[in-house]
Amino acid sequence: MASSNFLVLLKTFTDTINQSYKTGNIDQLKAEYDAQAGSSDNDRKAALHQAFRDLLLTKTADIPAIEGFINFAVAACRLEMTSPTIPVVLLGDIFDAVTLDKCEQIFTYVENNVATWKEDFFFTACKHNLLRMCNDLLRRLSRSQNTVFCGRILLFLAKFFPFSERSGLNIISEFNLENITEYGVEGSEMGDQLGSSEENGTGNQLKIDYNLYCKFWALQDFFRNPNQCYNKVQWKMFAAHAGSVMSAFSSFKLEEPRSSSSSSTSKSTLTPMKIPLEEQVRESGHFFAKFLTNPKLLSLQLSDSNFRRSVLVQLLILFQYLNSTVKFKADSHCLTQSQVDWLKETEVKVYKLIEESPPNGRKFADSVRHMLSREELWNSWKNEGCKEFKRPEAAGSSTTTAGAVSTAATGEEPMPAVRLPMKRPRRALGDLIKDSTKQGKFFMGNPELTRLWNTCPDNLQACKGEDRNFLPSLEAYLDGSKDKQDPSFEWRALRLLARQSPHFFTLFNSPSYKVADYLESVRKKIQKDKVDTKLEVVQEDTPLQSEQGETEGEGFGAEEETDQMDSELLKTEQLTPEDKNTHKTITVSRQQMAELAPSIGKDWKRLATKLGYNADEIQYFESENVTVADQCRHLLQVWFEDDMDASLDQLAYYLEGLEMLTAADAVKQMIAALSDDKVEEVSD
Repeated sequence: MASSNFLVLLKTFTDTINQSYKTGNIDQLKAEYDAQAGSSDNDRKAALHQAFRDLLLTKTADIPAIEGFINFAVAACRLEMTSPTIPVVLLGDIFDAVTLDKCEQIFTYVENNVATWKEDFFFTACKHNLLRMCNDLLRRLSRSQNTVFCGRILLFLAKFFPFSERSGLNIISEFNLENITEYGVEGSEMGDQLGSSEENGTGNQLKIDYNLYCKFWALQDFFRNPNQCYNKVQWKMFAAHAGSVMSAFSSFKLEEPRSSSSSSTSKSTLTPMKIPLEEQVRESGHFFAKFLTNPKLLSLQLSDSNFRRSVLVQLLILFQYLNSTVKFKADSHCLTQSQVDWLKETEVKVYKLIEESPPNGRKFADSVRHMLSREELWNSWKNEGCKEFKRPEAAGSSTTTAGAVSTAATGEEPMPAVRLPMKRPRRALGDLIKDSTKQGKFFMGNPELTRLWNTCPDNLQACKGEDRNFLPSLEAYLDGSKDKQDPSFEWRALRLLARQSPHFFTLFNSPSYKVADYLESVRKKIQKDKVDTKLEVVQEDTPLQSEQGETEGEGFGAEEETDQMDSELLKTEQLTPEDKNTHKTITVSRQQMAELAPSIGKDWKRLATKLGYNADEIQYFESENVTVADQCRHLLQVWFEDDMDASLDQLAYYLEGLEMLTAADAVKQMIAALSDDKVEEVSD
């Protein structure tokens, strides 16, 4: 049902668009769009969107028709019949459907309507689509064959996106390390390819050999990655290569181009036309982003003024980077004083060579100085985080106009214009952090975060604050009726008991009770201790009367039996005596040690090693006692006295590990006998 409705809408809108486009009447399409109110807004927009895309593909041969159709789509967007992305989607479709020659012609329409794409209505919705469309075009183009078209696309993106657009910024100042200049040939071929010298009309000679060739093109690697110059070895290489190249430029002067003989003959009769430098460069049409590195061309390249200027300007750009402050430079990237002095001296020589290069060398040098000074402003802008550019607003213009109108109506003298105070510039982030550090405070960049971090600068002390303690008190948790329904109540209660009360560490020697009963007895014990503490305080402050004493004696006598039962419960074990792994330490007498010694016998040395005694200590036991039984008894006595974890359970565990099963059984029987005696004492 939905698909059939879509097809009906698609056919209806296709016919209407055809008629409206031919007549140039967008209102006809709007009326048809409103007439389909029975369908949802999304269905109508989807059908109209598809109708535009289908009709555009029928006009691929006529470029003016394509531009007019896209203008028609823009008008439909303004009437909110389609989404704002439809014009850019149509452009993407047509670029995919035509050849590169037609793409270049259609792209002129995109460039001419950059103001439309930058409107608030289109910019937010279309910016990603436009960027994707331009990247798709760049992938189809060849950087060497379609250089001008690629440049037009990049210039359009620069005009379309604001300066602060993060996707178009080199935020962390990375270099294009993939731009590698390859040069060099086999040694046997160098003699044939490089001439020994190049001579100009004035007799100047320039010696060109393989050494100069290698030094000249090796400079491109330093231009590719200037950070190499901060290495001492690389710096010496760079300085040597730059000095050799500049010496070659100095020894081979270029002259102003001479006029032809015909022009010189007619010079007296015709007035020469002065062509501006900008028009000369524009008309020449020669610009090379990448030079050839063939050795045969080096002599010709050094004679080319444009080539020489390119290399010299590269040197100036490198010098400026090495001397400038860049936010993302490493701390180790700094120059020594001697290196700074060398840069200053060399910079003067470079500007002198630029001024000597024809044509209009001095004017070109001034232009380079101006561009590099502006580059310092861009560098500062990037160091400050690439803030968004905003045009300054005339704050008092509207107020002044309104005031002039009102005073003209009343005939009163105009009030003097009030000058609004200028907004103070924001301080640099580094200065704010430095000042906060001096005051022993934190600066987090956000007012709320800064306030929170400075509430208690000592983080460890802040963690110990009472407001950071989220554990409930043991008494409140045991009294809580809701918490007892939680399956993990007993486990949590035992954890709190171990943390907040000494009753958790009471020794248990009687048969076990349930954990719930044990916790209830602990709760009563805590309450009783609390009451006793209060009574002690009252007895110290106010003497009790005899009548009150008798009454309280009767009350406590009634509870004496309950308190005794709770005390006995606190002395019991959590587990049954049959669980042999959780018995508490049981005191062993010397007589019991003497009874165990014969069962261990001559293997007592193995047991001593297992208990952690070394050879000297074992020898001590042998020297102090004559018989094996006495030696074994002495070992057990020392172990039970010195080791805090020593117990019969532990001894039985060690004996089983040493496969001394007879001795282990004897220890277990002794444990069982001692446990029975304790049970009988409690029952009595």
